[in-house]
Amino acid sequence: MPSIQTKRPLPRLGEKQRNSLDGLLQASLTALRLFVKNELQNHAAATAFYFLLSAAPLVLLLTYAAQYLAVLAETSTPAVMLLAALYEQFHLDQLSTLGVIPQKTQVAAGGVGLLTLVLSSRGLVNAVQSAFRVIFPDESKRPFVLNWILPLVIIPLVFGLVVIAVAVQASLTFFANVELLGTASSATLKGLNLVLALLVVWGLFYTALRRLPLSRPPPRPTMLVSALATLTWAILFYGFGMFFQVEKYQAVYGALGGVVFILIGAYFACLAFYFWAQFLYALTKVDVAALEKLFLGGTGSGASKLEGMVFGRSNRLLAKYGHHFAAGETLIEEGDTSREAFYLYAGKADVHKRFGDIEKHLGELDEGSLLGEMAYLLDEPRTASVRAKTEVTALVLPPAMLEELMRYSAPLSRRIIGSLAQRLMRMNQAA
Repeated sequence: MPSIQTKRPLPRLGEKQRNSLDGLLQASLTALRLFVKNELQNHAAATAFYFLLSAAPLVLLLTYAAQYLAVLAETSTPAVMLLAALYEQFHLDQLSTLGVIPQKTQVAAGGVGLLTLVLSSRGLVNAVQSAFRVIFPDESKRPFVLNWILPLVIIPLVFGLVVIAVAVQASLTFFANVELLGTASSATLKGLNLVLALLVVWGLFYTALRRLPLSRPPPRPTMLVSALATLTWAILFYGFGMFFQVEKYQAVYGALGGVVFILIGAYFACLAFYFWAQFLYALTKVDVAALEKLFLGGTGSGASKLEGMVFGRSNRLLAKYGHHFAAGETLIEEGDTSREAFYLYAGKADVHKRFGDIEKHLGELDEGSLLGEMAYLLDEPRTASVRAKTEVTALVLPPAMLEELMRYSAPLSRRIIGSLAQRLMRMNQAA
């Protein structure tokens, strides 16, 4: 189809940046709408609860490790370094004071702690997977064996990675405090310590966002969203400690105040993580969301006004999918085997069909018409020809995009089916 090879006009200076900003705004609004629609705040609450159940036995194991290191520290310098890192990174003294873990003299229920860890870690992973099935909808399922084993493996694996990171941080912290290195070298090592912690969190986010969805998102957006989630968690960590005081929770809830404090912090952390996961999905579907709004148009007031402002510009879609056709030029040729769909953004087109040696004019298509979808849906050659009556600007959509649109939007699917039925009726009348 030679018309599809028509060159697109180059965007003006600064238009690319404006289009990128439009895409980010559209993805953000779509993510916020889906976040509320999918009730991810409830998933965040369930995840925070299972996290608290999982964290308690994990910290209990850390306490056992701290006791063992305390014995080794009497004769081993590396054990001293690692012991100091454990207390600094995990705040074991504060957790003991808050009542999350028992005092040293009361640690005795190791078997119960391990059993609780196994059960709660399975609940934690299942809660995250349940949220991801809502965020990244997919009809396929994981193998039964993998789905059963994954919760039992992933938490110990993450725990092991965190312990390794703590050991590395212990070395950096030890050398950073050595006076012989000087102030500049000490500051550099402390900076490396912070960077290492952020990289570990970023790596965990990236792994979760890439591996947990059944349909894996692209690597580059996943890397970006993982960085944004890591930054959000860093801000939450420092902001939570600055504006929220555990003493106030202890004054209200008594001995459980520390547990409530940690539970609320985990809830906010899960909210942030799920929002960025939803944003990643919206970022990969931003063209689909924008095309849906363009095809269906505005549908009301209130929130739709905001959507009208954010999705009002079509320049980004035109730059990506737009093609220009001169008057008389053919968009679709009858009998052709191409599968692209066309959306008439501007201009008018005529529909023609051959009946033997005679070609009849079936009708006229105005702006806002979607055409060419019949060949894709029926997997057959084009049933009619479409030619530009005036100068036409059309969005040419590949078959994969049309499939995404129909999966994403039920109203748009109904409109396509209705349009297809009307077109078949007109063709039968003409015949």
